[in-house]
Amino acid sequence: MKKQKMFLKMITASLIRRRSRMLVALLAIAVGATILSGLVTIYYDVPRQMGEQFRNYGANMILTPAEGGALSQADIDEGLTCIPEDNVVGCAPYRYESVTIVERPYMAAGTNLSEVQKTSPYWNVDGAWPSVSGEILVGKNVASTFALKPGDSMTLSYAILSPDGKPATADETRDVPTRDMTFRVTGILDTGGNEEDYVFLSVEDMTALTGEEGGFDVAELSVSASSEELQGYADAINSKSIPLSSRLVKRVTQSENTVLSKLQALVFLVTAIVLLLTMICVATTMMAVVTERRKEVGLRKALGASDGSIIMEFMGEGLLLGGVGGLLGSFLGFAFAQAVSVNVFNSSITFHFLLVPLTMLVSILVTGLSCILPVRSAIDIDPALVLKGE
Repeated sequence: MKKQKMFLKMITASLIRRRSRMLVALLAIAVGATILSGLVTIYYDVPRQMGEQFRNYGANMILTPAEGGALSQADIDEGLTCIPEDNVVGCAPYRYESVTIVERPYMAAGTNLSEVQKTSPYWNVDGAWPSVSGEILVGKNVASTFALKPGDSMTLSYAILSPDGKPATADETRDVPTRDMTFRVTGILDTGGNEEDYVFLSVEDMTALTGEEGGFDVAELSVSASSEELQGYADAINSKSIPLSSRLVKRVTQSENTVLSKLQALVFLVTAIVLLLTMICVATTMMAVVTERRKEVGLRKALGASDGSIIMEFMGEGLLLGGVGGLLGSFLGFAFAQAVSVNVFNSSITFHFLLVPLTMLVSILVTGLSCILPVRSAIDIDPALVLKGE
């Protein structure tokens, strides 16, 4: 124990005597550890952050009837049991029906509008979302055709089926009875897509308009998960004995995979470069220290000091610097990662305590590798030449 204390005191005193050079090495190690800790934190947090950002681009999973027909809410709920509840951002089922507005045919979609706001957060609504019965969301093109604005009223007409269960043809439209309902327009929908040609109302209002409870034609899901996890959820749903099938929205999942793979590759590349630069800086500093202490090393070797003791002293100094620099870098790295996360993803991250010993260990290893050449130079010193002043 006394030897260990003496050894620690010796290398600490040596570092203090050469504090200007050692501060340079410590700064290099701390910067490298900061980048390492910060990028590793970002690396593990990027999938969650990017997943949240990609959820803004719409649903990434679709449920459809397996063999025609329609989806029931019970079937959808059964399918959702294959996905962890915490991973389901939103689930919006849609029931489509043909309606007429001032004798012009349009498509109406009955859905859970509160869930649509979760699965399609990119929808831009001029006005407000429908919140109570009798309110409707109108697509931009429909609103333009009839010069509608929020607060106006509009009437939807639904053709009642003939006794044989078939809808009326175009020639029979005037003779077919209709069920009419008047709605208040709360908002105009602008998406840049086909949704601008639709009108959206609640499932309850759709049931009242058609006079019957119908099934859903499709259900859109927004799930927070990696592409592999998503595929696993889809396969689990498809393997269940329920009349629905699940598929992924490739344009969303593939884009997410591409961006994530490039970001993670960039993190690895930057980390490797920073660690390499740290090694070069530490090796250069330690080589200067060895050159400065050539006479001291030569005298010690002439007095009988072994190569092992010299190696232990220089390596001890380097490893102590590595541990202290890694400790500083682990906390500075969290601050760096937090700043990046807030400015890029507009959300905070959590501190991973496991990164503290991991960062210290990597810093010690990098410092140890950096000291190999300087230490070899130290043990190659010839006492006779040094003492002669050569």
